[in-house]
Amino acid sequence: MDEHYRKHIARIKKIGESAKRRVEIYSELASLDDKGTARSLGALQRAPAPGKKLQKIGFILFWIPEPLMITNAVAVPMIIAGKYLDKVYNGSTISDVGHETRNMVGTLNDIKEHIK
Repeated sequence: MDEHYRKHIARIKKIGESAKRRVEIYSELASLDDKGTARSLGALQRAPAPGKKLQKIGFILFWIPEPLMITNAVAVPMIIAGKYLDKVYNGSTISDVGHETRNMVGTLNDIKEHIK
């Protein structure tokens, strides 16, 4: 009977320690929730893509019917500039960073296996 109580007490201690660890993790996560961190993570999640926006505006202007074709003269350079910005501008998001990290880890694992 004494052994049963010891097991029960040990189990309760483990549950208490687990609850303490959870509380510590949650409090640390709450301390990360300041405006600067939220703003930077939000900017990374919804990274603006100025090239695509410029291209869309250019295509809209290009397809507007007009007798003098002035909008076409403006739209074509906008489309070209948008394509250039798409190539140059880094519009990566958190998911892109995760995919690239997984690819890099896979490559490193392949290198390690070939070295062995």
